[in-house]
Order: sequence, then structure tokens, then C-alpha cells
Amino acid sequence: MSHAAVGAPGTPRRYLHSLWLLSARDLKVRYSTSLLGYLWSVLDPLVMSVIYWFVFTQIFNRDVGEDPYIVFLISALLPWVWFNTSVTDFTRAFKKDARLVRSTAIPRSIWVNRIVLSKGIEFLFSLPVLAAFVIINLLVEQDPAHTVQVGWGVLWVPVAIFLQTVLLVGLGLLVAPLCVLFVDLERTTALILRAMFYATPIIYNVTDLPGIFQTLGAFNPLAGIFMLYRMPFFPDQWNLFTLLVSVGMTLVILALGVWTFRSLERTVLKELG
Repeated sequence: MSHAAVGAPGTPRRYLHSLWLLSARDLKVRYSTSLLGYLWSVLDPLVMSVIYWFVFTQIFNRDVGEDPYIVFLISALLPWVWFNTSVTDFTRAFKKDARLVRSTAIPRSIWVNRIVLSKGIEFLFSLPVLAAFVIINLLVEQDPAHTVQVGWGVLWVPVAIFLQTVLLVGLGLLVAPLCVLFVDLERTTALILRAMFYATPIIYNVTDLPGIFQTLGAFNPLAGIFMLYRMPFFPDQWNLFTLLVSVGMTLVILALGVWTFRSLERTVLKELG
């Protein structure tokens, strides 16, 4: 393919073309080396959803979340998997392909953005699982109180995807260079992600938290984003304060990530060398 077809070096068109090639390579490697292939994109959130659904509906008397609870769970677990796997890969973004990072002329931010894109595509591939549970609920459930309703809130889903993309880019630009300079940060990030799962409104609503923890919970940037993912099915989740906090924190994290990345880029390249 000629340079004219993909843009001159240094142009946004060339950057996007390289980003797509790297992301497609990641997906091809992931699926071509696995017998289950695409199913791995849905098995993890599916198994987690079934476990939490069983525990909170069949063993304990659940007093958090919304009905149908399985839809409530999956609508947040799918984007959580996108977030979790992306941040985990950020910790190895530069070290994994150190030789290419040093030798290529394309902007080094592409090694972060390719993770966001490839994991985002996997997230989109997993959405049929959510659709399947919604359809099953509509066909099987007889009690209107437990029947999912799909409404105008579906228009918020693209906004949620955009906000999560921006958040992940910011986190990637922050985490990736720091993990090159501070080796222990990779394990620390894994521990933070484990704690963050329970600090994020996935198995519960922010409004289920007691007292001051409701306000503190709203300052998790994922709280407002996950609220938007649930809007098609649970419009009562709407909370403008939570959304505005998520937007504000997302922009702050993006700005911090860009500043950190630009400040440390040369140092990181020396460390990789």
C-alpha cells in the first residue's frame, strides 16, 4: 500500500492507520491462538454475573441493585472488563514491545491507544450477551416488576463509550510510562484494580451506599459512566451530580496523563534502551 493511501508520516491519517493495524494485530493474535476465540470475550463477565446473581438472589436476600438483577449486573460488568483488562495491559504497554517502541517513528502514545481500541472492540463483541439476557427476560418473565424495560436511555450508551475511552486514554498515558520507571507499580496496579471492583457500583447502586459513602462513591469516575450504560434499562438511575463528577474527573485524568506522558517520554525511552 502506498504512503499516499494511508497518509504522509506524522499526519493524523497515518497515525490512525497504524493504530488500526496494531489493534487488529492484537485481536488476531488473541483469537488465532485460542480454541475458544471470541467466547473468551464473554465468558469472564458471564461467569462473574451468574455467580453474583446466584449469591445475591438465591443464597442471600439482596437489598442492592435493581430488577432484573442479572441485567443490572451484566450492563456494568461488560464495561468493567474493558476497563480492567485495559489498565492491566497498560502496565506492560511499553515493556512488551520495547524494541518497536524505541525504533518506530510513530508517536509512542499509539502503544497505549492500541490497547484502548482493541479492548474496546472486544467490549463491543461482548454486547450480544447483554442483548440475549434482555430478550430472555422479556420472553420468560411474567412479573412486570421483574421485566426489563428498554427505553430512551439507550441514547446514552454511545456517550458512555466515549467517556470511558477518554478515561482509559488518560489512565494509559499516566500508568504506562510510570510502570517502566517503577517496576513494583505493575503489581500495585493489580491490587488497586481488585479493590476498585468493589469500590465501583457494579453489584450495587451508588444510592445503596450509606451516608457520606454515597458522595464519595460518586467521585469514582466509573460511577457516572456505568450509570449511563444502565440508563436503557434502569432510567431511575439518573443522577446529574454523579455524571458531572465523572466527566470532570475524566478530563482531569486525561490532562494529567498527557502531561505525565510528555514529561517522561524521553526518560522512558532511555530506560527501555
